[in-house]
Amino acid sequence: MCGNNMSAPLPAIVPAARKATAAVIFLHGLGDTGYVKASLCPIRLIGEQTVFQPGLFLHAYSAIFRFDIHGLSPEADEDEAGIKRASENIKALIDQEVKNGIPSHRIMLGGFSQGGALSLYTALTTQQKLAGVVALSCWLPLRKSFPQAAASGANKDMHVLQCHGDADPLVPFIFGVQTAEKMKSLINPANITFKSYRGLPHSACPEEMIDVKRFIEKQLPAIRDE
Repeated sequence: MCGNNMSAPLPAIVPAARKATAAVIFLHGLGDTGYVKASLCPIRLIGEQTVFQPGLFLHAYSAIFRFDIHGLSPEADEDEAGIKRASENIKALIDQEVKNGIPSHRIMLGGFSQGGALSLYTALTTQQKLAGVVALSCWLPLRKSFPQAAASGANKDMHVLQCHGDADPLVPFIFGVQTAEKMKSLINPANITFKSYRGLPHSACPEEMIDVKRFIEKQLPAIRDE
């Protein structure tokens, strides 16, 4: 296409093909269908009310990881309570994966649009050290609350892959650029990778998915002799 209210429906899990040594929690955008490549066999993939589809894809949706969007201008009001509530639900998923035996530094957050925004916010505010974040076509929510909102330095050295189409009409490309600059002021700037895709609207493309796959494989390498 280039050119903790856990009483709600629980996220489904695509199990690893062999014993899981890592996990990726991926959140799609508001109203999206949330298709994500899921072909990394030692990694458990967790989506929002996920249904495994033929062809190794995740299909996801759930309201417990949502917040209201009042506007996408720099001065638009933000749903602070909703953002924090949704973030706490993601943190609960992280804690559950740790209880399941996956160390937090082998857990990665990711998402598209609102899902990517929530992933960035959660990674900056969690006490758990994470493997990194994949942030697609998104922004940093409550950006004016940082750096004060970053209560711990657990992820000051985490790696972040940000991807954004330069023809995005919903989340303007400049928002992605500004978010990358803001992130560089909050964590190790050398660990921020920002990739742009010519002609790409508010969507994804094969080139971007290849970049995401390579990033995940680099940050969550297979563990031998399990």
